[in-house]
Amino acid sequence: MASQYSWDNFQSLFFHDVESGLSLDVSRMGLDKAFFQKMEPLMQNAFHKMEELEKGAIANPDEKRMVGHYWLRNSQLAPTPELRQEIDDTFTQILDFTTKIHEGEIRPERAERFTTILSIGIGGSALGPEFVSSALSTPDDPMRIYFFDNTDPEGIDHVLAQIGEELRRTLCVVISKSGGTKETRNGMLEAQNAYDRLGLHFSKHAVAITGRDSQLDRTAKNEKWLARFPMWDWVGGRTSELSAVGLLPAALEGFDIDDLLQGAACCDKLTRSKVTRNNPAALLALSWYKATEGRGSKDMVILPYADRLMLFSRYLQQLIMESLGKALDLDGNVVNQGLTVYGNKGSTDQHAYVQQLRDGVNNFFVTFIAVLKDRHLPSMEVEDGVTTGDFLSGFWQGTRQALSESGRASLMISIPEVNAFTIGLLIALYERAVGFYATLININAYHQPGVEAGKKAAGKILELQAQVAEILKKSGKPMAAPEIAEALGAPEKAEAVFHVARHLAANTRLGISADNLSAKAKFFYDKHLDY
Repeated sequence: MASQYSWDNFQSLFFHDVESGLSLDVSRMGLDKAFFQKMEPLMQNAFHKMEELEKGAIANPDEKRMVGHYWLRNSQLAPTPELRQEIDDTFTQILDFTTKIHEGEIRPERAERFTTILSIGIGGSALGPEFVSSALSTPDDPMRIYFFDNTDPEGIDHVLAQIGEELRRTLCVVISKSGGTKETRNGMLEAQNAYDRLGLHFSKHAVAITGRDSQLDRTAKNEKWLARFPMWDWVGGRTSELSAVGLLPAALEGFDIDDLLQGAACCDKLTRSKVTRNNPAALLALSWYKATEGRGSKDMVILPYADRLMLFSRYLQQLIMESLGKALDLDGNVVNQGLTVYGNKGSTDQHAYVQQLRDGVNNFFVTFIAVLKDRHLPSMEVEDGVTTGDFLSGFWQGTRQALSESGRASLMISIPEVNAFTIGLLIALYERAVGFYATLININAYHQPGVEAGKKAAGKILELQAQVAEILKKSGKPMAAPEIAEALGAPEKAEAVFHVARHLAANTRLGISADNLSAKAKFFYDKHLDY
């Protein structure tokens, strides 16, 4: 144990890049010489597969799609001149549109200038923009952003209440690749209704980011929305932050999107190295493999010691878990792979779950993320010779040492400061590490059949809801959930019927009411119900 944490071991496994300032320490992950020798052929295969991916190989055989998010920060990598031109033209279009918004050349229907953004999307269309906004926003930004990232009515009402009268000066950015994502469609309709209540035309405040000729694209074109930006089928939602999905909101907020792209491009260059120990994404992927035995046996805990990176773990949950959580490997074998990701921020969580991390079940490894420059303003001393930033640094180092003393694995990433360049750097680092790890465990990181299964199941529930309402309307008498299910010819759906009817009764919807909301409730149709 002592030799594992020696200075010599640290030096041999500490990666630092002078140009970007990125550092990575995997010396406490148990990566010994024998492990590197065993994994080197697999790692070289991962390098080769990544090289093919960047050249345009079909990486998503389910949908016959390329995977080209790496081209977004270096269009010259794209396999055809047409794709290169599209990428460059979109970037120019984003900058041009943003300038016209900021200068008031494109303005709201009844106001001098747009001051607020309402971004409507879900999953990768929301998590990336939310993370970047949280990391980079300041009070001096030219526009403030809000999000509809769910189909929760109260959540929507809460956001609209926060925007208040500023809705007249709010630009709506609606993001959906297919144009048919229900949560996004619902948010768009709720926003449209809010504008209607103010006597405003939604189309004069709306922008679409979507696939060419999608349902949303056609709507935006026919209704003459302010602008339309492309989403390409070769960019997955969880890797779309550096496409128009993330770049347009970031530019509108006033962030330097060229710096975002340059940070990602810098990391891409670093992580193309085929020398394993000189490649930070390869070192990350190997650390994950070692910690979890290549089968997800331990959880990944993300602990950034910077408030601005608080949403990073939430962003990584989708990137990692949607990419790696797969039932089958590339050979069709049932493997049930995945990596569970959770986390928040330090040192807050030293007062939450670090107690269990040190003394409880050893089913995790920790990623500490440190920001070297803790403040741009001068710092006062809270104790003799000690600032708040000194305490923050001491806490992450002390926590890591305490975990090491208990035999708990951890790695450390550090960046010089939080800015657009380093945010792009972090995004690209994890995108590449996910791709490498997927090859190491022989799974497809670029499809998501489980997500589609959930959407289909939700559709069936809504069909059941209409059937339940119709049965109760025709019955003319109170019915319990099993009775309704029997009447539907589907007694096995009694539980689903109960939840559907309870939902309708609680919201006085479709004339459904109940004598109580216990599991023994009798539901009935009340034609006098005010709903």
